[in-house]
Amino acid sequence: MVGMGRIGKIHFKNIQHQLAGAEIVAVADLRYDTALKEIYNGILFSENPDEVITLPEVDAILICTPTSSHAALIEKGIQSGKHIFCEKPMDLSLEKTTTLSEMAKEAGVKLMLGFNRRFDPDFMQANQSVRDGKIGDVQIVKITSRDPGPPPIEYIKHSGGLFMDMAIHDFDMARHIMGKEVAEVYSRGLNIIDHEIRKAGDIDTALTTLVFEDGTYAVIDNSRKAAYGYDQRLEIFGDKGMIKVGNNLHNQNVLFNQDGIHHALPLDFFMDRYAKSYLKEMELFIDALVNDKEMPAGGEDGLKATQIAYAAKMSVETGRPVKLSEVMINSHHAMEKTSD
Repeated sequence: MVGMGRIGKIHFKNIQHQLAGAEIVAVADLRYDTALKEIYNGILFSENPDEVITLPEVDAILICTPTSSHAALIEKGIQSGKHIFCEKPMDLSLEKTTTLSEMAKEAGVKLMLGFNRRFDPDFMQANQSVRDGKIGDVQIVKITSRDPGPPPIEYIKHSGGLFMDMAIHDFDMARHIMGKEVAEVYSRGLNIIDHEIRKAGDIDTALTTLVFEDGTYAVIDNSRKAAYGYDQRLEIFGDKGMIKVGNNLHNQNVLFNQDGIHHALPLDFFMDRYAKSYLKEMELFIDALVNDKEMPAGGEDGLKATQIAYAAKMSVETGRPVKLSEVMINSHHAMEKTSD
């Protein structure tokens, strides 16, 4: 494991206590928890990522560090012949993302991106229902993704912005559910929550329409702040029916009285809302390695989601719909450089 922040600790505990088939042999973090070192004295703890990545007994690495370090660590992992799980995105640069995806393929390294929302139990069931044809041909997907509050400004300054650090999950979900590629992106964005976000060069509210290759749609709305909690909803509409997935609430009690109908608010922290999906994604990563399966959210998926994020940002900046072909030209040039 490289990186023991909030996400790193989730994966660490899941592997140590809930998942068979894998063993953590080393952890690298500049400020690792010394208490963990005492508890897990059979694990090597280091401040040097290179030291743990190159260990002969390491088969795969989990990259849970800040985005700015992902590319170098992925490249080191590929050079060392290690399979890789990396939190999204691979890099803020589309060219570098393309290069890394190609490098992993050429090296025969399995690469999985942390698009954990795919693996939420309710979203997985909805996706399976689509695959089973239960609502016929899907025409429109609607995704609502709103955070309880914005992250620290320092994070936003280096995250790549709302489309890259937040909406990229929803872009991946839309592709995943539709099972087809995006042809055009039209996004609008504004600042109504915090002027500091504007000063940092980002937006805090966005509406995006994805047009797929067959003319069907996905509509995604994002906000950095929902006063009532973590708002994560999904609706899939087809010619034979509809699937809806609502918010996860603090509890399922519903009170009916003369004043109205009352129930708990949605969960207010992403690590609570997606606890099961973090466990499931790591279970599937390990399964793909042990049983030599294709990664369920691979490097190509990471590249496609990044291309959509680029197109969304370009759309906001230009005020017009952006064809994915415009963005993919950059990817193609990057691939040519990699081949050279």
